[in-house]
Amino acid sequence: MRRPITLFTGQWADLPFEEVARLAASWGYDGLEIACWGDHLDVARAIADPAYLQTRRDILDAHGLKVYAISNHLAGQAVCDDPIDARHRDMLLPAIWGDGDPEGVRQRAAQALKDTAVVAARLGVDTVVGFTGSAAWKYVAMFPPVSQALMDAAYQDFADRWNPILDVFDSEGVRFAHEVHPSEIAYDYYTTERALEAIGHRPAFGLNWDPSHFVWQALDPVMFIWDFRDRIYHVDCKDTRLRTGNGRRGVLGSHLPWADPRRGWDFVSTGHGDVPWEDCFRMLNTIGYTGPLSIEWEDAGMDRLVGAPEAREFVANLAFDPPSAAFDAAFASAKDDSPSA
Repeated sequence: MRRPITLFTGQWADLPFEEVARLAASWGYDGLEIACWGDHLDVARAIADPAYLQTRRDILDAHGLKVYAISNHLAGQAVCDDPIDARHRDMLLPAIWGDGDPEGVRQRAAQALKDTAVVAARLGVDTVVGFTGSAAWKYVAMFPPVSQALMDAAYQDFADRWNPILDVFDSEGVRFAHEVHPSEIAYDYYTTERALEAIGHRPAFGLNWDPSHFVWQALDPVMFIWDFRDRIYHVDCKDTRLRTGNGRRGVLGSHLPWADPRRGWDFVSTGHGDVPWEDCFRMLNTIGYTGPLSIEWEDAGMDRLVGAPEAREFVANLAFDPPSAAFDAAFASAKDDSPSA
């Protein structure tokens, strides 16, 4: 059942796609989770130019790699976000940002997600990973006081904006794997439950399981797999290290930059943090997950050219297959089929 180990290219988008493919292949990766930014995958160009996707395939083939998922987190973030502001301007493609009018940005972002489903199908990929954005996240501290009506409206806004997107995913035979993550419509168990209820549990909408976002929220990443076992469509392997024990720093980050020693936690290279990886992989075996294990490499304190190959080895050594037979079967008495005297 060996699951492919892939590299998410989002944190490598400063490098040409050709170079990322070369590096990934040299480190032994099976394929890529391709980000729809940098020069890695241009969704608009892929829609307009039928020959463009062949250039992506040619690069993958030249390095013996496959594509198992594509990711459009940046456009997805803008579909539901409120407010839309300078943060979005700095990360969105100019064509999506346009004149910066918030509702226009949201509508163009939604179209980009619909187009991403079309491009995924043309590329032979059945899973798109990404964010949803959220009109509810601004209420996370619940002060000034937040009425239930405001929260209900935020989840209705998510359903109203994402159901038409998911209609296109359905028509293309592609699934969306939402990365459960603070600042999104689903960031823990209960918000995930509510998001699924909001869109009627439609199969086109599932989850990208990334345990790094559970650890700093004091959530159990293992039980999350079990609780949403029918919705785990993709897996990203990223780690988090907690440093909250000195009484000065908490989980909100204190508005300090990554790798600042005063922070209460940091993303770190897979295997260097507090994610219980063996328990996680055992649970993935239990639910029968056979998709890719994608290394999302983030570590502000480590050179990525050291961390990415090391992370692949860590996952490869730990993500063992389940047994083909129960271990205690060997204790069963053999049936005596000999004829009686």
